[in-house]
Amino acid sequence: MKIDAVFSGGGVKAFAYIGVLESLKEHQLQVVRVAGTSAGAIVGALVAAGYEINEIEELIHELDLTEFIDPPLLTRLLPFTKWFFLYSQLGINKGNKLESWLEELLARKNIRTFHDIKEGYFKVVVSDLSLGKLIVIPDDLERVYGIEANYFPVAKAVRMSAGFPFFFMPKKMPGLYKKKSIMVDGGLLSNFPLWIFDNGDNTKKRPILGIKLTDATEKGIGPRDIKNALDMYQALFSTMKQAHDARYISKNDQKNILFVPVAHTGAVNFHISQEVKQELIQSGKENADQFLKRWST
Repeated sequence: MKIDAVFSGGGVKAFAYIGVLESLKEHQLQVVRVAGTSAGAIVGALVAAGYEINEIEELIHELDLTEFIDPPLLTRLLPFTKWFFLYSQLGINKGNKLESWLEELLARKNIRTFHDIKEGYFKVVVSDLSLGKLIVIPDDLERVYGIEANYFPVAKAVRMSAGFPFFFMPKKMPGLYKKKSIMVDGGLLSNFPLWIFDNGDNTKKRPILGIKLTDATEKGIGPRDIKNALDMYQALFSTMKQAHDARYISKNDQKNILFVPVAHTGAVNFHISQEVKQELIQSGKENADQFLKRWST
């Protein structure tokens, strides 16, 4: 059966999506249209490009996340200068290696710009801090920035969506104004864009499955322990990510949402062990199996 899928953000916790994709294949579910935020956009891009689950698994097993840590060379020679880049460039890592990795993988499937993907079949959520807008790429490119969607690189859109504030330097988008827009993690405004395929008339071409990574704080199990400024920032960002989507989900039938509990690890902990990666994949597989056994479309 053919379905549409929406993947939430979650940083490195998105390893759980490998298990989810395995389960979807075993249940003979084929994803047609796909959308995502942040890490969910990365997974969505691979699915939209036509990668099979066995190919994605091979890519992930070969992947060393620390390769995406690419601070300016000066910070390696003079570590204290990272604070200068954090202040002036709004981030510690350039994010170029992540974008190059995405470009290479997509090019293997002859995907470079949105012209190479069937119209409407892949959507990415990004936050435009300069305009204060939630942006859906490619849908909003022409209207907001005067940019032709067919010529916009898919890897660039995904890199924007995965631009975790302060960890990665934000990408800049030229547009209709003199100053370029500062583009960051789409999760800031919508970490789980389940609304993205709504057409306003309650009709659907096919079932829409939302896959959302969850942790204890999202389930309301106790308050966050905020002891310092870093704890406060993390709690603030987490709250902002969840607020909009939680409100939307509460007003809609949750029967089409697969919630995947993930191990307690930081979203940008690029040093996670193989054991934790495997736990995440296993959680995705087990929870998807249980959900799909009872999922009624």
